[in-house]
Amino acid sequence: MDKSLLIIGAGGFIGGFIAKQALDRGYRTTVGIRESTSRRYLTDPRLGFAVLDYDDPASMAETLHAIAPEGGKWDYVIWNLGATKCARFGDFNRINYLYLRDFVLMLEREHLVPERFLFMSSLSALGAADEKNYTPISASTVPNPNTRYGLSKIKAETFLETRPAFPWIIFRPTGVYGPHERDYLMMIKSIDARWDFGVGYRRQLLTFIYVDDLVGAMFDALAAGVVHKKYIISEPRAYTQSEFRGIVARALGRRFVIPVRLPLWAAYIASLVAEKWALMRLKTSTLNRDKFKIMRQRNWNCDVSDAVRDFGFTARYPLARGIEETVKAYLAEKEQNKKKPAK
Repeated sequence: MDKSLLIIGAGGFIGGFIAKQALDRGYRTTVGIRESTSRRYLTDPRLGFAVLDYDDPASMAETLHAIAPEGGKWDYVIWNLGATKCARFGDFNRINYLYLRDFVLMLEREHLVPERFLFMSSLSALGAADEKNYTPISASTVPNPNTRYGLSKIKAETFLETRPAFPWIIFRPTGVYGPHERDYLMMIKSIDARWDFGVGYRRQLLTFIYVDDLVGAMFDALAAGVVHKKYIISEPRAYTQSEFRGIVARALGRRFVIPVRLPLWAAYIASLVAEKWALMRLKTSTLNRDKFKIMRQRNWNCDVSDAVRDFGFTARYPLARGIEETVKAYLAEKEQNKKKPAK
């Protein structure tokens, strides 16, 4: 492999796994980060760094020209930058849409357009699916986002679709989990404490994708040469809340876990209060009205046949195996924290 790769938004949970797998696959890898971005998962000395100011396209162009690989540009770009929680709608729009738009226009203007550009969107860009017959979400599902996050993602997708000469690929992953991820970690911690909280009483079908499977799909799609296609990425089966609880409990060695179901109205009030309280403190809250709409959604079942057909996508980590790896990392971190001296 003698390909160069630029990862935009490499400092977070998924970004660290992209960088690691890129190096493992032999890519000459540059990670794009902010000045303030943690480099906790970006310690490999083979990585190149591009410190970028996403509010200043001119400075980004100068930085990228200065460090571009031989040939003047990267072969592939993965856009993994995004915000899943924001106190204000304007921040979703700025980070998830405007930053992408300005970056793509800068690449075109500066003759830095790669062979392929993979944009990490989200299943939330499609909104609520069929909750009567539980028809799987597929490539033919008409987008109807019902969250601020989903709306910002569909705006970014729509912008890319207006650039027919730009070599975009769009990924719409379902819930991504694995070591270092924080939202699912909250659920694991709750089950570790023998409580499992759910929302609503109607049947809910949940889907998941382990982070290494998602990242592997990115590189398979880039190598396959697909372009101007959108793909749903998920383990190709759904789970109920009780199945998820049982898998996590077994991985933790918990024989007894108490399931607690909150009515939708109670979950909404809790989400609203948490969001407003966080806003008063100028912070974001994991529990908010966007999150409530996601928790309320009953059907996350997915059809991934397009990805299977076009680049041989397969989920090597079924939920039980992925949770085992995630719990192993959680327990190791828990043990380390016990050994830290009290402040």
